[in-house]
Amino acid sequence: MTSMLTIMDWFGPLPVFEKIFWSVAILFSLLFLIQNVLSLLGGDHDGATGDVSDMLDADDGIGFQFFTIRNMFGFFTIFGWVGLACIHNGLSPAVTIITASVAGLGMMLIMAAMFYYTGKLAYDGTLRMHNALHATASVYLTIPPARTGTGKVTLQVQGAWRELDAMTDEAEPIGTGAFVTVRSVLDNQVLIVTKQTR
Repeated sequence: MTSMLTIMDWFGPLPVFEKIFWSVAILFSLLFLIQNVLSLLGGDHDGATGDVSDMLDADDGIGFQFFTIRNMFGFFTIFGWVGLACIHNGLSPAVTIITASVAGLGMMLIMAAMFYYTGKLAYDGTLRMHNALHATASVYLTIPPARTGTGKVTLQVQGAWRELDAMTDEAEPIGTGAFVTVRSVLDNQVLIVTKQTR
């Protein structure tokens, strides 16, 4: 109770303009802290991080997201504290608001850029079939001749071993264990291969 009275004794006599900045600074600092703690604990659902894997799967890249909840919390946190610093340095209300706003926008820009480039560095495990072009593969299931059916091949793509569907234009089937070269990709789903000659 005594501590509450002490806070009110300190807060009560402050000018309204300064009270507003103290309220904004304290409230949004707490919200910003809570959100970042939840993010570390896996409870973050903010659009700033988004579902990176979904954006990568869409092959659209990761957008530069400026207006997000996290960025708004960052804006008001910096806005409040910079505003208080301006007030304590005797700056006018107009200069205080402008300076605090510019600082808040700068914080939003930095955070948006940070998450944008962090997302770009995220590992993309999505299979890009064109990365298999010209690779050597081993036939796992016999590939029928002249594209009359599909077989399966195993090969290394994007640093991992994959089992993929394959067809051939050759007149003879390609049996299990044979080595083939990927010549093209059909409908971004099936590899077109030719048998290697030794």
